[in-house]
Amino acid sequence: MKAAICTKYGPPEVVKIQERPKPTPKDGEVLIRVKAATVTLGCCQLRGMDYPALMKPMARLLYGINRPRQPVFGYELSGQVETAGKNVQSFKVGDEVFALTSWLKMGTHAEYVAVPERKHVVLKPDNISHEQASAISYGGITALYFLRKANLQRRQKILIFGASGSVGTSAVQLAKYFGAEVTGVCSGKNADFVKSIGADHIIDYTVEDFRNGKERYDVVFDTMGSHVAGSLSKSSTKSVLTANGRFVSVSGGIAKENLEDLQFLATLAQDGHFTPVIDRTYPFEQIVEAYKYVGTGRKRGNVVLKISE
Repeated sequence: MKAAICTKYGPPEVVKIQERPKPTPKDGEVLIRVKAATVTLGCCQLRGMDYPALMKPMARLLYGINRPRQPVFGYELSGQVETAGKNVQSFKVGDEVFALTSWLKMGTHAEYVAVPERKHVVLKPDNISHEQASAISYGGITALYFLRKANLQRRQKILIFGASGSVGTSAVQLAKYFGAEVTGVCSGKNADFVKSIGADHIIDYTVEDFRNGKERYDVVFDTMGSHVAGSLSKSSTKSVLTANGRFVSVSGGIAKENLEDLQFLATLAQDGHFTPVIDRTYPFEQIVEAYKYVGTGRKRGNVVLKISE
């Protein structure tokens, strides 16, 4: 099978498409023919070992000291069940599914990947494309985790910083589904787009610092974290929080994936309440260009690789 291989840390050009052995599913695993997968900021950080100085030693221990221990990146996918290992009960050959692996296993930037059926595999909603389905998991799970952590309630006011990114676009839609009043912080060029997916109000960060405004919020959600300079903190947003307001940031923890949350997101997508946003789709052969674009930090929603037909 073809797979995108990263044999050393460095710029996008270190990623090469090469032939690799096709995986064999173990007991309880399904082998998925990957139709689409995403390239995330997390993939870019790992490829370049681009972490804050204090995090780099731990990152190298986790992922590989001098080169990636797992050279095939990618965390989420959509595709079709090719074969099933022993004792697989929930899926059959031909089922269209979406799935995620883990930040250590990864492996979705390839034509095939084996995934445990009872962990992170869900039937694909039939009203969205494989490209859209491949982008459900990371942004959706992360946004859902932090909105729950903030205990967002109906009619509360939430400010979402980075509202046009993969986590941000998911957070806007989920917060609206939960009945909140949503203010999105993004650039002016993305204002109409963020309103179109559900935001009630927009603050253009290029002309206004939301911390200087008079509005108070029950929740401030920083979806960017350490991906941007001058990332937010609870102390820096205290002036815009209500007396019992909560601040949450993607820098403050790792979303805990589970099958129930993936199924919940699939149901929302099937019912039209949640639609993963795709900025650009690249052919698998142009994965280097996809990395370059994601690395600019200007993507809107998700960047997808079309792996196979």
